[in-house]
Amino acid sequence: MNLPNVLTLSRIVLAIVLVFLLEESSSTGNILAAIVFAIASLTDFCDGYLAKTKGLVSNFGKIMDPIADKVLLLSTFGVLAHIGMIAWWMFIVIAIREVVVTASRLVAMRQGQVLAAEHAGKIKTVVQIVAVSAILLYLVAQQSEFCSFWFYSAQRAWVSINYGLMLLAVILTVYSGIDYFRNKK
Repeated sequence: MNLPNVLTLSRIVLAIVLVFLLEESSSTGNILAAIVFAIASLTDFCDGYLAKTKGLVSNFGKIMDPIADKVLLLSTFGVLAHIGMIAWWMFIVIAIREVVVTASRLVAMRQGQVLAAEHAGKIKTVVQIVAVSAILLYLVAQQSEFCSFWFYSAQRAWVSINYGLMLLAVILTVYSGIDYFRNKK
């Protein structure tokens, strides 16, 4: 097991920690959740960078990296929907796409093909990470005494930005799913 693969697997463990922290619904839990999400997101960049630059690309990594991304993001989106920070329909659309594409990859794997993530899928993941990061920062600011003097005056704009980022994430998620199946032929 090489370092990029360890980083990939750590993202799954960090996703579990993140869920518990967000469900806590406390100021400390939200701050720690934002930190854990930042670390998990950083592992996504680092595992790919190390694998490519150090010649450590593996079939395990090609399969598990997108799965780890899905575990991290779907669990986070699920909790954010549960606590009312995103619309349930957004979570459902994203979850359906992720499950269908992952199932297709697993079927391809059983047939001896290993399908790495495509460019549109990588862009989708980055936008999803940005959307989650913005929402987590909103949660931190919402409960922070330091931010309270300006937070409420900017709350409507912040909510609109978060909604716009999530809408973009949903659109890119659907597009990348369509692109995946179009290119798979």
